[in-house]
Amino acid sequence: MPLTVEDVDRFEAARPRLEAIAYRLLGSAGEAEDAVQETFLRWQAADVHRVEVPEAWLTKVLTNLCLNQLTSARARRETYVGQWLPEPLLAGDPMLGPADTAEQRESVSYAVLTLMERLSPNERAVYVLREAFDYSHREIAAILDLSEAASQQIFHRAKKHVADGKVRGEVDEAAARRIVEEFLAAACSGRTEPLVRLLTADAIAIGDGGGKIPARVKAFEGAVAVAKFLRGLFRPGEAKRSIAGGTAGLYTSIVNGDPSVVAVVDGRVVGVMCLEVTAGGIVAVRNQVNPDKLERATERWAAADHGEPLFTAF
Repeated sequence: MPLTVEDVDRFEAARPRLEAIAYRLLGSAGEAEDAVQETFLRWQAADVHRVEVPEAWLTKVLTNLCLNQLTSARARRETYVGQWLPEPLLAGDPMLGPADTAEQRESVSYAVLTLMERLSPNERAVYVLREAFDYSHREIAAILDLSEAASQQIFHRAKKHVADGKVRGEVDEAAARRIVEEFLAAACSGRTEPLVRLLTADAIAIGDGGGKIPARVKAFEGAVAVAKFLRGLFRPGEAKRSIAGGTAGLYTSIVNGDPSVVAVVDGRVVGVMCLEVTAGGIVAVRNQVNPDKLERATERWAAADHGEPLFTAF
């Protein structure tokens, strides 16, 4: 039976939540959109009038599609060129999902999304559904065909794995701007000392170029090594301008809840650098320059006014 207008409206009302779940599970906006569209096709093919709780049905279908995707993604990432980082989402992107609690905001931070790569698909699903969307263990058990006890055990194990990593403190927009301004002033100074003072002793720097933009395969570790890398990265050069397609304007923004540097060339986002900040300083610099993972950021960037850049680079 074809879907009625009400059936379509019911799905569209659920779409933002479904996209937010899929993004947290997959770390990719494009893959999240594909998973949600496939869920709609399943909804279209189902006898929806026999579905007692549409929200639960849609979440179950979407989650299982994402679990299958995660299994294949693990195999693909074994052959991924260089470091793999999630696709960054600018502040205000509806795919970031609910942000009412600290747990919900933290669950979509770049740091936690990266840490979740260590989890098994089931651990990731349970963690996301419970921590970010407040599903009960009874509901999660039904979605994943587990017992409630198993769901609870998986959640505690997943939460411990994530908690064992470094998790940043929350910063507001004004604080984020100050952090990024100070960071950019240090990075563009041409000296390592100002950067070392901003970094923790065990700071790391990771870049994802996806084999399309040069990025070091191994992370830089330690404040001095990271500072030297950043000093070189922000030093102008013709080769860098050629790769970026021109001189980049550097802006401050909040991306996945983190203070970030957004590099823009002629309206196109060419890099997003997320800073993981703790009370002791910047503990991680994660730089996304893979153009395939910056298309949504470019679309969102074009839709808002950002004023003049703080600095120019390359």
